[in-house]
Amino acid sequence: MSIRKTTAILTGLIIAAILMAGCGSSQAATPENTAANGNAPVTLNGAGATFPLPVYTEWIQMYKSVQPDVTLNYQGIGSGGGQKAILDGTVDFAGSDSLLKEEQYRQMPDLQMLPIVAGAVVPIFNIDGVDSLALDGQTLVDIYMAKITKWNDPAIAALNPGISLPDEPIIVAHRSDGSGTTEIFTAFLGAVSQEWAETVGVGKAVEWLPDQIGQGVGGKGNPGVAQAVQSTPFSIGYVELAYAKSNNIPFADMVNAAGNRVTANADTMKDAMAAFADSFDDHLTTEIVNAPGENSWSLMGYTYLIIHMENTDCDKTAALLDYIRWAISDDAAAQKAADLGYATLPDAVRNLVMDKLHEVTCDGKPVL
Repeated sequence: MSIRKTTAILTGLIIAAILMAGCGSSQAATPENTAANGNAPVTLNGAGATFPLPVYTEWIQMYKSVQPDVTLNYQGIGSGGGQKAILDGTVDFAGSDSLLKEEQYRQMPDLQMLPIVAGAVVPIFNIDGVDSLALDGQTLVDIYMAKITKWNDPAIAALNPGISLPDEPIIVAHRSDGSGTTEIFTAFLGAVSQEWAETVGVGKAVEWLPDQIGQGVGGKGNPGVAQAVQSTPFSIGYVELAYAKSNNIPFADMVNAAGNRVTANADTMKDAMAAFADSFDDHLTTEIVNAPGENSWSLMGYTYLIIHMENTDCDKTAALLDYIRWAISDDAAAQKAADLGYATLPDAVRNLVMDKLHEVTCDGKPVL
């Protein structure tokens, strides 16, 4: 064979290899396989709500085996801290149980909230010799308004026949930081009581009236409130269900809006979600407290990720969208969430989130 023919053949092989490599790099640019193929290792930093911290921690470890070249960091600093961080540009995504305000959307119009899972807020308690307790909305309002100050108050006793309640002051634990868990809790109290809504209000942080009579104690994050109740006899507090379960802290049943005593679990959470399935606003947010369902848990909330809809770092954006897609659709991720006490998204809500992910752009072009 002549040198000229040999050279031509080699040239053809090189061109073919280049074309095949080009096709391969096009495939690798999709969110599902960018990092997995090792083409663009990325680190994603997030911070915010402690409400979903247990499930986010587990998911991040699980996702490492799915996409080993993606490093995810998430710090539980509270919803208020997460919102500030994404507005300041110090994180790639934020976690929040509380909703962004209109002025925050005006400050950064491309922010988008995405419901990820729902969780229950539960009243935890520490009463020696009492393992089971029932409360209703008005009684919980009166405890947190410092109107009911002792455990043997007739209102509590009426809900717990046959249980010997102590003649002891109720120590009221609450969040000391800005918190989406507090927003869910106060939204429920405001839905039950007009007086609460008008005098204390609803928000990430409020003025706690038990503090004024020396019967209040603050804790930072869900772990801080859990620890405060565990270490303080005759106390009550509110935390996300996962913290109560993981720390073996007893939590009260609630008499719900339908008048039925229910406990916080996957079934009662799903019942509450179903009652509000058509209530999402244009920002893809909704409240799900004080649900009217027969079997609904009363203190419920979605926990959200806050992301940017318009981006300039395409590798990071692709990796983040793939993580979100995995988190809300992977069977193992859903099972882990359920094991920890969260309720996964119903199909109708998951479809809304996926539709929104397809609207995310990088350099003006859709990422998915």
